[in-house]
Amino acid sequence: MVKFSVVSPVYKAETTVEELVRQVKAAVSKITEDYEIILVDDGSPDQSWLRIEQICATEPSVKGIKLSRNFGQHYAVTAGLCEASGDLILILDCDLQDDPANLSLLMNEHIKGNEIVFTTRIKRRHTLRKRIYAGIYNALFGFFSERSYDVNAGSMVLFTKKVKDNIIRLQDRDRLYLQMLKWVGFTSTYVPVEHRPRHSGKSSYNMVKLLTMALQGWTSHSDKLLKFSIYGGFILSFLTFLISIVIVIRYFTEGLQPGWPSLFIAIMFSTGLILMSIGITGIYIGKIFEQSKNRPLYIVEKRVN
Repeated sequence: MVKFSVVSPVYKAETTVEELVRQVKAAVSKITEDYEIILVDDGSPDQSWLRIEQICATEPSVKGIKLSRNFGQHYAVTAGLCEASGDLILILDCDLQDDPANLSLLMNEHIKGNEIVFTTRIKRRHTLRKRIYAGIYNALFGFFSERSYDVNAGSMVLFTKKVKDNIIRLQDRDRLYLQMLKWVGFTSTYVPVEHRPRHSGKSSYNMVKLLTMALQGWTSHSDKLLKFSIYGGFILSFLTFLISIVIVIRYFTEGLQPGWPSLFIAIMFSTGLILMSIGITGIYIGKIFEQSKNRPLYIVEKRVN
């Protein structure tokens, strides 16, 4: 009998976590009786950990992991994967916008031979502001990424133990688990699923967090930013060369005396481009610095079950 591991990062979900466990149990038990539900409290400031402890006291199949502080969703997922012992692993957000009942659809695709089964959301049920934030994030991420990016990709994903073992081997400081799953390869497919409204509460992602995560993705999975700084410098140099020719010609034909405004604009523009290029390079150097410290990706404070 196949063993299932369901990993869910928990943050500000004190009113959701019990319903999450109930729906996950109902979905997984239709496939196998050998399963575990791993709830990772990512330093949640509410009573989420208390709820997890209460559930673990009556549900032996539920494991609770409490991180020492808020490390971030993708680090909490990594912590859960390191504890998972199943032959198949399902990652599921705690907000229940992805219906656990769709697990049967993912299993059908796995049975066909797919090692990874991603989901793509038919219709995102977000507020207008969140859709605008997500649209900007998706557009920029897709533009700067080396690989094609599905803007409707869902956070619910099913994969095998083989895939999990290879994900754990990756020690990248910046961890976007969907992109890491795409990087490791293996046979994969997508399943369209309905995106439900949040069970309760509101998303903890704002524009700043989304842009921060986007910057992590751009610099972790692509060197396009560095290339753009090179392209920008080349284009500026070429335009400056052309403008210089025009100024020289007009100087001899019209007696043109270039004034300080044009010189000031040229200096400011080129200086801004230089500073931008230095800043982009600094981001990559900073990431090398963080990686070289070799600190743990997360710290576990407590474990239950």
